[in-house]
Parts: sequence; C-alpha cells; structure tokens
Amino acid sequence: MQEFDSTLLLEVALDLANSINNDDRFDRLLASIRKAIKCDAVALLGLHENLLTPLAIQGLSSEVLGRRFFLSEHPRLQQLCNASKPLIFPDNCDLPDPYDGLLLARTGDLPVHSCMGLPLYSDQKVIGLVTIDSLQAGSFNTISSKTLELIAALSAATLKTALEFKKLEISAQHAQQLVQELTQEALLKDGGELIGQSTAMQTLKNEIQLVAGSDYTVLITGETGVGKELVARTVHQLSLRKDQPLVHINCASLPETLAESELFGHTKGAFTGADRERAGKFQLAHRGSLFLDEVGELPLAVQSKLLRVLQSGEIQPVGKDNVEQVDVRVIAATNRNLEEEVRQGRFRADLYHRLSVYPIKVPPLKDREQDVLLLAGYFLEKTSRKLGIRQLRLTQDAELALRSYSWPGNVRELEHVISRASLKANAKPTATGIISLNREFLELPANQKADNLNAKTEQYSLIDNDFDLKTATNEFQKHCILTAVTQVDGNWSEAARALKTDRANLVRMAKRLGISVKKSVVKTS
Repeated sequence: MQEFDSTLLLEVALDLANSINNDDRFDRLLASIRKAIKCDAVALLGLHENLLTPLAIQGLSSEVLGRRFFLSEHPRLQQLCNASKPLIFPDNCDLPDPYDGLLLARTGDLPVHSCMGLPLYSDQKVIGLVTIDSLQAGSFNTISSKTLELIAALSAATLKTALEFKKLEISAQHAQQLVQELTQEALLKDGGELIGQSTAMQTLKNEIQLVAGSDYTVLITGETGVGKELVARTVHQLSLRKDQPLVHINCASLPETLAESELFGHTKGAFTGADRERAGKFQLAHRGSLFLDEVGELPLAVQSKLLRVLQSGEIQPVGKDNVEQVDVRVIAATNRNLEEEVRQGRFRADLYHRLSVYPIKVPPLKDREQDVLLLAGYFLEKTSRKLGIRQLRLTQDAELALRSYSWPGNVRELEHVISRASLKANAKPTATGIISLNREFLELPANQKADNLNAKTEQYSLIDNDFDLKTATNEFQKHCILTAVTQVDGNWSEAARALKTDRANLVRMAKRLGISVKKSVVKTS
C-alpha cells in the first residue's frame, strides 16, 4: 500500500499557509495532490444544494471552469456526494464520466481509466468534492485509505478556510446575514452568476461589491448584449435590500402617453381606459430596487418627473392631488452615450447627473478574451441539459475560432452561436454520446478584418459604368440602413445608434430612399 508522505503533508500545510488568495490556495492544493498521487487530471468543486461548481482544475480543458454540474444529471458525482469516505470507481464503471472529452492528455471519449473522488466534509456536511482521474487503469488500487482520508481532510480544510476568508473579506462592508448570501452567490450558486477571470471582469466585480452595500443610484453602461441586466440583478442581490423586490421596467417599450402612469401609477378615471386604480413601478418597488432598463429612451416629459423622485423620493400618481413618499433604490442601464444625448438636448443634464452617482461600465466581450472559453463552457453545459445531450465539447479549432472572433454581439451572441452549433451538431449523433463542436458548426468568419474589408470593397464596386456618384451613394446608404434595421429586428432607435445618427434623420432618409418597415423590413422599388 502506498502511504502518504508526512514530510509532504507538512510542506503542503506550509505552502497553503503562504497562499495570498483563494485561487492561489486552490491551485497549490491541486498541485500538492498531484505530488502525492500520480494522475492526469484533478479538480476541486464546491457544492451548493444539488449543484457543483468547479473552483480549480488541473489537466482539464479550461472550459470546465464555466460548467455547472447538477447532481441529478451526473450519477458519478452524485455517488461521491452521498459517500461518507473517499470512493474509487471500478476501472470499467459504466456510469458516464462528466469529464469525457475534456482531459487535456487525451482527445475524444475516455477509454477504461482510473477515477476516484473525495467528498469534503465540514461540520458533518458535504461542502465540495475533489475528483482525480488517471488514464492508466488500476492507478489508485495501491493507495491506502489513510492516505486518501488525509488528503480529503486537507482539501476540506482548505475549502472551508477559503469560504471563511471570503466571509471575512465581505463582513467589513456588510452584516453577517448578507455575508452568507454573498458567499453562496460568489462561489457556489448557479444562475445569475458573473462568470469571468479576466482583469476587466475582476474590476467589474470589485466595482459591484463596492457600491452594492450603499443606497447610491447606479448607472450601468455598455454595449448591447454585455449583460447589463445581470449586473443590475447582482447589485440588488448583494445589497441590503436583497430581501425586497427588484422591479424591472424597459423604458424603450413605454409609450409616451402611458410612461408616467407605468412609473407612478394612476387613479380610476384618470384617463380614457383607466377603469381601476393601479400602482406604478415605484410603488411596487417600495423598500426595494427599481431597474430602469434602456433609460436613455425615456421621453423628456417623463424625465422631469423621474428627476423629482430621485431628488425627494416623492411621486404623484396620475389623477391624484396628493404626493406619496417612496423608498426606492434606482438602478439604471443604457447602451447610449448619455453625455452625448445631453449635448444633443435629448436627455436632461440634471437627470443624467442624478442617475450617474455611481457609474459602472460593463466591458465588451472583445476585452475579455480569456473569459470566452469559460462562458462557452457554461453555455455548453446549459445547452446539453436543454437538448438532452450527454456531453458537448469544443474541438481545438473551435476554441481558436471563439478566441479570435471579436464578438460584436458580446455574450448574447456567444450564447446564440453555441446554441445554434449544438443543435446542428446534435443532428449527427455519435455512438458515445459525446458531441464535438468544430469550427464549421460555429459558422464564424475566419478573418473578420478581411471579411469587413471585402464587404466594403463589394459596396464600392457598385460604382461602375452604370452608376453615377449620386446613384451609387444612394445604393450604399440603402444597403447600410437595411442591414442595420434588419439586424435589430426593425428597432429604428437601435439602428440609429448603430449608424451613429439621429433616429428622426434616419427615418427621413429611409423614406427618401424608399425603405419602409411593416412588422418586417422590406425594400420598395
């Protein structure tokens, strides 16, 4: 039997004591385990309810960090969480392996191999797992149970220490009840999680934690598809108002005639169609938070009334003479440049300054290159659950394509690309149940810069013997407007922003060029 080296145990303890943060502590733990046990892959996962979240990996594809494993869908992991001590699976175990196709040491599905797991207990409760894999069958048969129990105890203590350190870091800003909630959200809980390890994402997370505990009004800016709504939800979840409602309203969908009523409510008979009294969004969000999405779309007439609420906390429902006091934290979001909107007279300067007490800019995905594969892993796991696929994985050429693409549609575009590619790949099932997504399934351009240049060259080629300059210019403008309006599903405001022009001017130009929209984009002769 192979016994655990006591000298190595001392080295591990000293090494972990010198770790400066949780990521460093986890990586050192896994490195120490690989010193003690010869293996090809090892992973540390945190458990929250029935969900396992990878916290650190070695020997596995980086996309694994973005995956989330529901115990009900992974019987091996479920057995480990139910075990009272370290468990070694038979080499020929027929239970599906959650890491099939994801080991760096081997491409494709796993052959007969050695696999074991260590349930990590704290206060008689499982808080996580360590999984260890070796491509050599029988690798773990000579390891003594005492050795495995020591490694499990050391790993459990490391994870428990990391969670406690997280609580201590946060407790300086928030009460202990909020600390526990933050720990779950930050490390273990799936859904509404900000995934990313890039410098830009770390900065964003730090900004959110800094402002969340205050009652400051927050203005979230960023391109379409970067996740501004997710940031708003995170700010609310980490705030002292987390047990109160978060009310969401899309300002772009508010007709100007009903915007005031939607925000502040109305009495019965206040206007045609007001057949009963109705509370507004501010009243519904009392003591909680109100998320004003696309706040840059608010009509000027409503902006002045919103300013009053931010200044005094008073609202006046339509049809009422008396004002009401509300206690609401406002979180606003926009993909517009509000400073430019102020200069153009389309947005009130005083309201802009009231909203931007604490501005947060969400980075575009092109500035988060190292996060692309983590997010892809998250969407692969999510899509495999939706489609009932045992395992989805990326080939090397697909990973390269994802990393080299500039993602103009940001995280939303990445999710759609993964979903489409998975659906197409699923049409060609494999005997093993492991489906690999290659570059062709992703349908991403090989060289965006070259593609953009070719597209522009095609447009300029319109100028030939049959076109004078005016005609060619009109055709080019038609193409640009039709493309922009089509890409945003007929939203003229979005199209105007994409083309960096005023919406009214864009509509007038479209009419002049013979372009109209009737539920869909059409080009008239």
